[in-house]
Amino acid sequence: MAGTVIRTILISMFFSVDCAYVVGELRKRTGLRKFARITDVPSVDNIYRFLSRFDEEQFVSFVCGVLNSLCTTRKRRRARTILIDSSAITLDLNWFKRTITKAQLATRDFDWGYSKTHGYYIGYKLTLAIEYPSLKPLCFLLHRGSPHDAPLFDEILNELKRRRIARIGDMVVCDKGYYSYRNYTRGIREFKIVPRIFARKNFNQDKMMQNLSYPLSIFGRPDTDTTMKLFKNLVKRLLDSLGHQDYFQSIRSLIEDVFKLAKDAFSLQKFHRYTTRSVKKAVSLNVLLSGLVISLGFRSKKQLQQLSEW
Repeated sequence: MAGTVIRTILISMFFSVDCAYVVGELRKRTGLRKFARITDVPSVDNIYRFLSRFDEEQFVSFVCGVLNSLCTTRKRRRARTILIDSSAITLDLNWFKRTITKAQLATRDFDWGYSKTHGYYIGYKLTLAIEYPSLKPLCFLLHRGSPHDAPLFDEILNELKRRRIARIGDMVVCDKGYYSYRNYTRGIREFKIVPRIFARKNFNQDKMMQNLSYPLSIFGRPDTDTTMKLFKNLVKRLLDSLGHQDYFQSIRSLIEDVFKLAKDAFSLQKFHRYTTRSVKKAVSLNVLLSGLVISLGFRSKKQLQQLSEW
């Protein structure tokens, strides 16, 4: 039942049509049922009843499990590169029919936000982490409104660590929104990763190095030498990466193409949903659909752009 419902919903998202239309087409077309591997077509009521049975966290865990089982390409043997970025999730509100005051927004799940692409909007901010070069989605976070990226650095890394995705020695590539000297320091000292965060114009490498001292907690331990060696290696890799700006710019831009694919091809925008619970479920399915399509071989910038414009 679960697989049938998920496949039906993904078909509706892929073609940007209502579930009711997909259910009708599945009942009429034998070839479509065979292609989708659906024998018993669920009713629209059963689809929404199935979705309502889960809270948003259960649903996210369920979708992540499916994504990991279907998109895993090979056993991991070395440090991976993780790309992190965020994008606005806008809600389809009819301002001409009904206005929402600032006081009313205080009691709602969504809030005002701002992005360079959308300008001012009402909705959420989606933070997504993907693996490079496979572009496999790893995890995501959803926030009300549009909080600044820099304070979210710890939150997304804690989520990657909790799910045992980010490991010691991994490189995490972020844009300027996540820039702060604190994030360079915490990336190495607390999470033991290489925080390749693009710097702003006032970046001072000497100031960053002053903060990258050994934490006092490593002294007096039996593994002090090993920890110091790891710390030096992470700092060296960070400094080396700072000299390859163009290379990291080119691979970081791929996550923007993944967002464009999710938004333009799979309707990850102008949601007709107005609670965090419903939006998070829809975002989960969108991330799953994007991951499945990417796993079929759509990984280059040109392929992603062509698919998003299809």
